[in-house]
Amino acid sequence: MRRSQLILVAGMFLAAVSTPVWADTPARPGTVNYVEGQAATGGQGLDAKSVGVELGEGQSITTLNGKAEILLTPGVFLRLGPNSSAKLVAAGLADTQVQLDQGHAMIEVDEIFPQNHLRVLQGGFAIELQKKGLYDFDAAEHQVRIFDGEAVTTNGSHRIELKSGHELNVASTGDVKPHGFDKKNFEGDLYNWSRLRSSYLAEANIGQARTYVSGPGFWGDGWYWNPWYSAYTFIPGDGFFYNPFGWGFYSPFFVGRAPFFGFYGGGYRTFVHYAPPAAFVNGYHGAVGYRAGVPAGGYRSAAPAFRGGFSGGGGFHGGRR
Repeated sequence: MRRSQLILVAGMFLAAVSTPVWADTPARPGTVNYVEGQAATGGQGLDAKSVGVELGEGQSITTLNGKAEILLTPGVFLRLGPNSSAKLVAAGLADTQVQLDQGHAMIEVDEIFPQNHLRVLQGGFAIELQKKGLYDFDAAEHQVRIFDGEAVTTNGSHRIELKSGHELNVASTGDVKPHGFDKKNFEGDLYNWSRLRSSYLAEANIGQARTYVSGPGFWGDGWYWNPWYSAYTFIPGDGFFYNPFGWGFYSPFFVGRAPFFGFYGGGYRTFVHYAPPAAFVNGYHGAVGYRAGVPAGGYRSAAPAFRGGFSGGGGFHGGRR
């Protein structure tokens, strides 16, 4: 038996024997996906074994000397830094709202549809995330920063558009205007941790997508449980793309283009490559639609979309069926 076949069989066996019962049920907005250090919700302490705990509407998650990752709509990750608190105000697929009450948060948006109304409430402003990208929220400094993407902020009748590379002081009154900022100056602890988490989930994506190439259980884009990483990962319904950190996420139809996945140095891991260097000029773009070093516009999939076959419509899915 070839090594790739052995790996696939081993993965299917591990999924069968080690997947928690709750991983068979759909993940929903507010599902805890990773905890590091001290965190709590509703008076209940959270730890590394708390993956799968769901926040209800109106419920907050608080970190002390720790960090936490929470799933929102499929392809959207909320990450909290130390000494931070966020409340899940609304948990619908078409209406998802998070209120940052304290500390520091980042949101990685890998997929968003026009029907997704994804908002962050901070300092009297409602910030609606419009496009794929990376968004930073700092309650201590009253700042909203757009590393990549676009957002619209509203405060009463006051409406402000935020582009990539701009920040807004949400504590200001009167004529509030966005300003440019140096992204490198704000690539701190939470940014680096989010980037690392994103790389692990990209590895988990490749491993899990490959289990659906010739087997049942894939119903389109959504969250899928990966027992190797003890976490949900995102699998797009078709094509593949590079996320804001440059990691590749693949559908089962295109995972054959992913880097080699197997044993290395006694460990089991994936070799996930960054997007091509051209992808980082004036924002994040995939390989397709990029000509002569000039971005064709928008955050693009790195392969043409796969039409027909499975189409998930943005649901949440467990890793086994």
